[in-house]
Order: sequence, then C-alpha cells, then structure tokens
Amino acid sequence: MKRVAYPEAIQALIGELKRMPGIGPRSAERIALWMLQSRDARPLEIARVMSEVHESIRACSQCGFFTTETLCEICADPARDAAQICVIEQATDILPLERTGVFRGRYHALGGRISPLDHVGPEDLRIDALIERIKAEKPSEIILALGSDVEGEATANYLAGLLRELPVAITRLAQGLPAGGGLEHADELTLSRALAGRTAVKN
Repeated sequence: MKRVAYPEAIQALIGELKRMPGIGPRSAERIALWMLQSRDARPLEIARVMSEVHESIRACSQCGFFTTETLCEICADPARDAAQICVIEQATDILPLERTGVFRGRYHALGGRISPLDHVGPEDLRIDALIERIKAEKPSEIILALGSDVEGEATANYLAGLLRELPVAITRLAQGLPAGGGLEHADELTLSRALAGRTAVKN
C-alpha cells in the first residue's frame, strides 16, 4: 500500500526548515504546519522580510557587524574611542558588550575561532584584516574578548603571539566569565566587571 505523505510543497518547506540550526525534523514539521494553518502566521510577510534581509544586510567592512551601509553604526560613529579595539569571535558578540554601556571603543569580529577539529585555521579568520587595522588606526589597546573554552584560549594565545611585535597593549577580559563559556551566555553585570577588570597579556 502506498504511504501517504505531505504534498511536495510542504515537504520542501520542511526540508528547508530542517537546515536551520537547532531545528530537527519534528520541529520543522510543526513550524511548517503552523505557517500553513495558523491565522497569525503571516507566511507571505515572513518571506518578504527574509528576502529583504538577504538583499540589504551585509557585514561591516571594518568590524564585521551587520549593516545596510559600508560601515555599521558603531564604526561610523566619530564619538567612539578609536584607541581601543575589542576583538570578538562573532559579530553577534558585539551586542552583549554594548548592552553593558561600559565599552565605548570599536570592535573587530574574527568570524570564528581557531578550531582544528572543525578545520578552521588562522587563515580562515579575519586576522590579517585586524593587523591591517592596527597598523592603519594605531590603537593603544587591543582587548581580546574571546570565549574561555579551549578554542577561545587557543585563538587568544595565537593572537597575543602574533601581535607581540606591534606597538599596542594587549589585554584580556578578567574574572566573571564562566569556564568554557562564550560572551553570549554572560549577563550584563558579568561582562561589565570583566571589561573593567581586564588584565594585560604577558608577552
């Protein structure tokens, strides 16, 4: 007996939803059916907004944050302190730091961290762009705001060794960050204390 299945269009939608991080087959099916059956779903509006984001949002040419222009709001702000560059793993790490209201410098997103198991090496990150920025902008301090897990530590140590020859102070976030954790899991008070108590990286 032939097995009954959803029409191809629904199967295609479920297949695309399954590709999203954290969405399994059952979740993808529930979301797809909700989009079809719920009065509040507004699938056409979702499709329009997704298309708009895909076409208009790009990475800031300087720090890597999200923007519709060449430079993001932070990099284009002349009031930001150009003497400090905070190096983070991902562009999404900028928002938790911004919410603290403590840091008024600029950012540089690496686009990940060194992870041999995931086949991510230094050449896959925006490290060359960071070095060029330091040479061009001549900041007085580079703050390494990377995760405290093995990959984050490895990336921080690699950067510290690489930047050792440049005339810039290198510091790291201080106490408060949980071992093995990233910035996205820390609350605003923890991040504020970590920024305020950052320590120098020994050369």
